[in-house]
Amino acid sequence: MPDLPRLTHDALPWRTCVGIMLLNREGLVWVGRRRPKWAGEHQDYIWQMPQGGIEKFEAPRIAALRELREETGVTSVRVIGEHPQWLSYELPESLLGIALKGRFRGQRQKWFAMRFLGEDCEIDISPKEGAKAEFDTWKWVPLEAVPDLIVSFKREIYQRVAGDFAHLAQPLTDRQV
Repeated sequence: MPDLPRLTHDALPWRTCVGIMLLNREGLVWVGRRRPKWAGEHQDYIWQMPQGGIEKFEAPRIAALRELREETGVTSVRVIGEHPQWLSYELPESLLGIALKGRFRGQRQKWFAMRFLGEDCEIDISPKEGAKAEFDTWKWVPLEAVPDLIVSFKREIYQRVAGDFAHLAQPLTDRQV
């Protein structure tokens, strides 16, 4: 049997997505825990901030609000920041053709910072509309802890987002609420 050609990054397109740094009143960041199919049963769970694809003709800000609602149930937010650049990561070669449904080389993401104005009881990570749940649990963490929770190939983006949005990750004062 002949060897099949090896899949390369150049052979696949980018997936265009949004990412959301959700901050609570204390300035902590929301992260959810998931285990992608490609991680395998013996791999640790992966923590990440909400993210997802942009639909055809959808504005990135609208996609970010939709993805946040779909993945976390959260609607009580105020957008407080938008990263000025599109940030991207490539999948490691070992995950090409496997992760991201095997169709993409990585993701090109527009990041938003949002302030959560609701109560934790608003957060609902259960499956919606016949889709599987993105996360099996969630927590609030200090901003500086976020990059260390992330899978290694996304870490550089998370470090960049954490650094660029650090000024927003402050507790709200009584006047700001």
